[in-house]
Amino acid sequence: MDYNAIAVDAACSGNPGPMEYRGIYLRTGKEIFHYGPVQGTNNIGEFLAIVHALALLQQKGQPTMPIYSDSGCAISWVRKKTCKTTLQRTPENEALFGVIARAERWLRTHTYQNEILKWPTDQWGEIPADFGRKK
Repeated sequence: MDYNAIAVDAACSGNPGPMEYRGIYLRTGKEIFHYGPVQGTNNIGEFLAIVHALALLQQKGQPTMPIYSDSGCAISWVRKKTCKTTLQRTPENEALFGVIARAERWLRTHTYQNEILKWPTDQWGEIPADFGRKK
């Protein structure tokens, strides 16, 4: 494991439901960004968390720092540069769809070198960015 990395995770109460995501710096455990809660889904939150980390690292001039996510789905969506959610658009989540569009646009208009790595939960335990709400 590379401790000079960002770990991201999302939490959602229900599907859909109140969703939030965050990123932490692995070396210190310090939260470096947090978004939400807004009406959404866990997969959307995981996707947005990765894109948020990519944009932040590019802005900070850290193009090689890896990003860990425990979501294979979100990693796939980022690689495809599209959020493949089936969430129905409603007035309640309209702002979230604006954030998704912005993230997809960022992926289409920027390149990045940061590795996006799957966190092996079965070997290392919960990702450190986990919100600790699983029952």
